[in-house]
Amino acid sequence: MASCFRGGSGISSISSLPSLPHRTRLSVLPVKCLSSRQSRDSDSDSDLRTTPSPSSTSGFSPYGWCAGIGGVGFLETTYLSYLKLTNSDAFCPIGGASCGDVLNSDYAVVFGVPLPFIGMFAYGLVAVLGLLLARKSFPVGINESYGRLILLGSSTSMAAASAYFLYILSTIFSGATCSYCLTSALLSFSLFFISLKEFSVEEIQKVLGVQLCIASLVVAALSTSYSSIQPLSSSVAEANLPFFETEITTSSSPFALSLAKHLHAIGAKMYGAFWCSHCLEQKQVLHQSLTYNF
Repeated sequence: MASCFRGGSGISSISSLPSLPHRTRLSVLPVKCLSSRQSRDSDSDSDLRTTPSPSSTSGFSPYGWCAGIGGVGFLETTYLSYLKLTNSDAFCPIGGASCGDVLNSDYAVVFGVPLPFIGMFAYGLVAVLGLLLARKSFPVGINESYGRLILLGSSTSMAAASAYFLYILSTIFSGATCSYCLTSALLSFSLFFISLKEFSVEEIQKVLGVQLCIASLVVAALSTSYSSIQPLSSSVAEANLPFFETEITTSSSPFALSLAKHLHAIGAKMYGAFWCSHCLEQKQVLHQSLTYNF
């Protein structure tokens, strides 16, 4: 191509050149290459931005659980309060008569106030605090830190009272079973551990003294309220019934006579008391048979 320009006119030389094949002009665009690791990192960052956090999709928060448990306790104590106001007997699936004896005893009243009424207030307070803390919406003058402290103090007092009542149930009412008492104790201990779990070790160390004071005050108040209650044994020992003669108005049947002969033959003895209604019934049945001296 350089020799052609040297030979003559430049224009004629160019026109006389054979047509060259058409060449496609390529444009080079700048491309930024990323390593595979950087690509994976960017993908993971985008996933984190678009994927919701587990706490937002895993269900109730701990304070939501406190609200739910407090609601269950509020319903239980409301039912027991209704029974107290209407003087009705509680349905006891476990324990039977012993459950009613515990609920209607002198230990079911604190300073003249029935325990179900106090339980309604305590469980209702915990349920409201749990809802406020879960939604992070508080009345004027109360922030989240105050709400957490009030919840912890309430659950501490409830757990201390439940522990005291379990002690009474195992000592004063030995052998009795109260399903409502055990359920309330389980709810109270659950509230205490859930609310305590939301505090760090440093925070627990700061409020430990306050918790011990609250528990001590609860135990002292309950002990003072129950100090005037006399034990069952002493109240029975002081009972003094005047003697009265029982009157037998029936005659023995042939079956009763044969039964009396059999009891006399085996050496059976009859023991009774003038105030015993069952003894009087046996005397009515075995009136003539008493001559057999069994």
